[in-house]
Amino acid sequence: MITITQLEYVVAVDTYRHFATAADKCFITQPTLSMQIKKLEEYLDVTIFDRTKQPIIPTDIGKSIIQQARIVLSENKKIKDIITDYRDTIEGDLKIGIIPTLAPFLLPMFVGDYIRSYPKIKVEVEEMVSEDILDSLHKDLIDVGIFVTPAKEENIIEKPLFFEEMLIYANKDHDLLKKDIVEVKDIATPEIWMLGDGHCFRNQVVNLCEMHDLQHQELPFEFESNSLETLMKIVDKEGGFTLIPELAKQYMPTEKLKQVKGFSKLHPLREVSLVYSRRYSKHKLVELLAESIKTAIPKDMQNQYRGTIVEWR
Repeated sequence: MITITQLEYVVAVDTYRHFATAADKCFITQPTLSMQIKKLEEYLDVTIFDRTKQPIIPTDIGKSIIQQARIVLSENKKIKDIITDYRDTIEGDLKIGIIPTLAPFLLPMFVGDYIRSYPKIKVEVEEMVSEDILDSLHKDLIDVGIFVTPAKEENIIEKPLFFEEMLIYANKDHDLLKKDIVEVKDIATPEIWMLGDGHCFRNQVVNLCEMHDLQHQELPFEFESNSLETLMKIVDKEGGFTLIPELAKQYMPTEKLKQVKGFSKLHPLREVSLVYSRRYSKHKLVELLAESIKTAIPKDMQNQYRGTIVEWR
């Protein structure tokens, strides 16, 4: 007989690819976890994990079993959520993944009020790049992601929240700030400072400029950062320019706003959404989260027709 506990252990090993780490995360000893997985393999008469590899990997049949195990565990959790909805209570755990180009600007605008408004919701937030958010959603490691869409990912629901303009942040002496009309072609130059690989905002900048083969030979040194704040400080010190999301302006002193410039014709936007698995059942918590974010965001940023959405995939 297959038990829910055995399926939980199998999924844990697949997630962490290490028996000792999986046991620790499940709050049991490694021998207990190993024994239960072995029992399951004997019952099914298959080998789920290839233990000769480091890190441990699933066998071909193991991948199919693990995929189904995740579905079973997700459906099992829905029973508790159904009862919570029936009682019309607002409580539970909410694990949120958010991309680094949103976290420092968006989180302070809503998360404190959200927690104070719904004290029985235990909120955990982790910064992740977009692909890691999608992977974590598929594996049920987080409940919801806040990132840029469209992602066009199978079995993932996207709930658009607002539409953020992509703006230029230039050194105070840069020629871009002196131009009356700034077009996209004006930023397709080697003077642009970029985020590192893996960031959807970087991909949007590349797609916007179609500059996949651009070399940064005009910059004082080669550098790709994981932080927009770092890039802005380098721009201030070393020259050049970078692109920033609109929400970054909320935290700038008036003097710094003079270094921000929009495009004259095309207004590039990034669509920011809540994303969650189709199997996810805490719909009330998602609705409340969406409502809290929209309340904090200026109304004009919720208009998708204010510009052109730039995709990152």
